[in-house]
Amino acid sequence: MDLFISLSMEIRVLLFLLHTVVWLSLSNICYGGEIDIQCLKAIKSSLQDPFNYLNSSWNFNNGTKGFICKFNGIECWHPDENRVINIRLSNMGLKGQFPPGIQNCTSMTGLDLSSNDLSGPLPQDISRLIPYVTTLDLSSNRFSGPIPVNLSNCTYLNVLNLQNNQLEGMIPGQLTQLNRLTTLNVADNQLSGPIPTFTNKTFPASNFANNSGLCGKPLNKCKAPQRKVNTSVIIGSVVGGVMFTTLAVAAVLFICLRRVSSKKEEDLEGNKWVKSIKGTKGIKVSMFESSVSKMRLSDLMKATDNFSKHNIIGSGRTGTMYKATLPDGSFLTVKRLQDSQHSEKEFISEMRTLGCVKHRNLVPLLGFCIAKKERLLVYKHLHNGTLYQQLHVAEVMEWPLRLKIGIGAARGLAWLHHNCNPRIIHRNISSNCILLDEEYEPKISDFGLARLMNPVDTHLSTFVNGEFGDLGYVAPEYARTLMATPKGDVYSFGVVLLELVTGEKPTNVANAPESFKGNLVEWITSLSNKFLLQDAIDNYLIGKGCDDELLQFLKVACNCVLSTPKERPTMFEVFQLLRAIGERYHFTADDELSFPTDTVSGDPPLDELIVAR
Repeated sequence: MDLFISLSMEIRVLLFLLHTVVWLSLSNICYGGEIDIQCLKAIKSSLQDPFNYLNSSWNFNNGTKGFICKFNGIECWHPDENRVINIRLSNMGLKGQFPPGIQNCTSMTGLDLSSNDLSGPLPQDISRLIPYVTTLDLSSNRFSGPIPVNLSNCTYLNVLNLQNNQLEGMIPGQLTQLNRLTTLNVADNQLSGPIPTFTNKTFPASNFANNSGLCGKPLNKCKAPQRKVNTSVIIGSVVGGVMFTTLAVAAVLFICLRRVSSKKEEDLEGNKWVKSIKGTKGIKVSMFESSVSKMRLSDLMKATDNFSKHNIIGSGRTGTMYKATLPDGSFLTVKRLQDSQHSEKEFISEMRTLGCVKHRNLVPLLGFCIAKKERLLVYKHLHNGTLYQQLHVAEVMEWPLRLKIGIGAARGLAWLHHNCNPRIIHRNISSNCILLDEEYEPKISDFGLARLMNPVDTHLSTFVNGEFGDLGYVAPEYARTLMATPKGDVYSFGVVLLELVTGEKPTNVANAPESFKGNLVEWITSLSNKFLLQDAIDNYLIGKGCDDELLQFLKVACNCVLSTPKERPTMFEVFQLLRAIGERYHFTADDELSFPTDTVSGDPPLDELIVAR
């Protein structure tokens, strides 16, 4: 028996060592090095460089770690690692066609070849060359031919800019499948045909301008094709009133049938999952608060019109949210959770834990429902929407209100980190997950849902796919460690604070020079290095008697987004600093500061926090 145990242990050790060797070898393959060097060599050899931007900088005779990271237009995941994350070769006068060798930059997430003299057709298999790109800017070149349908397979695309080329043909309808797309610009080309309808997305008319053949929203309506008129039909319509009546009846029938067809089409496209649960309408919704009426799945379906796309009020990494209107006129928010591999027992356990998490600055989870493979969460509905909508879509917000929101959100996140039991890392903090009630009191949503997502792997797609948060909010160390930490939440929250004080979006800085291609944090860093930090403050807020508060607030935000995690404050410290700035407004009370002393000076241990496994 002892011999058997000994042999079993030896086998386990050998298997573990074998697993480690294979993992390390795969990691070396996946995360670049020589293959990225070959990628840049191929790009350089395939492009003409009349102004020597590449020839003067791209020297491949250097064998030191991270030497390609110093090349013009190349950004790496880490300065000491030959692994390309972004290629920015804008306005260099480069000539040639789209470089096929770019497929070897397997870790690249951003490509900018704008304002050059590149020509020829775009590759029809472009998604194979740049599968993980989130930003693609090919504007102001001479690319011709059709827009590749294959672009619809670049599923991580957030920004697609094809402006000012010679592209022709129709805009592929398949591009509507790009669920992450936030910017699409095809202006100043030779495109024609109707503009595809993007669900829950609106792009300005200027992004389609100067294409004489384009029509449909947001441009002018498409004209119906002219039909040849038959003389006998004209004579018959004049002579016989019977024909007129027949046509009228046919028209009414056509409209009715079209409405039915449209409804069916909507069901097929957006509500396939609803059909699968219609036989479970009698399932009860488990509610955590006795003040909420007892409900069944049928009540949720009726309140959301069978989860109609017209009732969608938001969607993100964790799922899609629907507005539910109850018979008494009140509202709830129902979230359909993204696919989860957790068992029903594990899910119920997580729900019971989250149902007990209560704080004035957290969106309360009211209940949940399990219907076959579907997982539905019920929340209180907050009428003023998200902070992102209020900052970047609605009217301009005054400074005291922005400060109040910053302090309240900091209070909620600090409570999750330091005082909640179990303690929680949010891992997806953004202005989109901070909701506002009738009094504009901020409430953090989506906390604790990281555990309900599919297990995190170590592949690059995990990072690009938003597993570590929305673009612009992700702490830089995530690309190296693939680990969620409290200081990662602090970084993401720092970006929210920057949004509040600058009025800028996290990935699109309107007040930056046109030549600037970075995100909000990079813009702030560049201003700070030039001692021009005050230039980042929203001009609307300046000169209203709170300039000192604005600068103090901005400095707190800058400390949160420092590149080194250890240099960032804890969330409790962030809350204390913001509370001190807003002391004269009396936003907080002393009895709210009930954080344990053992967590104030440092982060809670990772094994005490809810994180994605």
